[in-house]
Amino acid sequence: MVNKYYKRSKISESKFRHLIKCFALDLTATETAELSSISLRSITVIFDKLRVKITLWCQEETPFSGTVEVDESYFGARRIPGKRGRGASGKTIVFGVFKRQGKVYTEIVPDARKKTLQRIIRGKVSPKSIIHSDGWRGYDGLVDVGYDKHYRVHHGNDEFANGTRHINGIESFWSYAKRRLAQFNGISKKKFILYLKETEFRFNHRNHNLYHILLKRLRDDPL
Repeated sequence: MVNKYYKRSKISESKFRHLIKCFALDLTATETAELSSISLRSITVIFDKLRVKITLWCQEETPFSGTVEVDESYFGARRIPGKRGRGASGKTIVFGVFKRQGKVYTEIVPDARKKTLQRIIRGKVSPKSIIHSDGWRGYDGLVDVGYDKHYRVHHGNDEFANGTRHINGIESFWSYAKRRLAQFNGISKKKFILYLKETEFRFNHRNHNLYHILLKRLRDDPL
């Protein structure tokens, strides 16, 4: 049996397309197993392999240009009493770059220091871009490294928007990501990156037919 979407698979193309349809609809592996009569273990393996592919596809995104927003967010268990704000204990730090009216890019980072954040910005954002951020010191010095148009809103002073100066777009993505990931009732640290990049991929194709996009991608780059 030949399956152009999944190498060395014993699953027919028609049944595999059904699995991709379920994935595109954001059904869980358990729900998909019940609908397809394929074992939960097999579905879980396929969905995880697909998430690995999606993670690689997301890494291929070219540098952003135009008007972009940058921000970090913290994912994980509920806040521990006494541990607040940036560097909250036990949480996974995710840095994001959002092109207004366009796509988002996310990356797990070890900290929110200036050196860490600027390394990603310089790799993912064109120097001619207009950058919007909050007042965190990790964004100090962007002008010095070639980003002449860097505008900030100072959340600490209760400033969340000043005309076109805001980071509402990336904050909207954080809200979407946290709502979506919460449905999985806990994701292991090992797999968190896969679910994060899947969420990024879904957001970036929010106005398109995800099922058709996945099939096209898998024809060119099968599992």
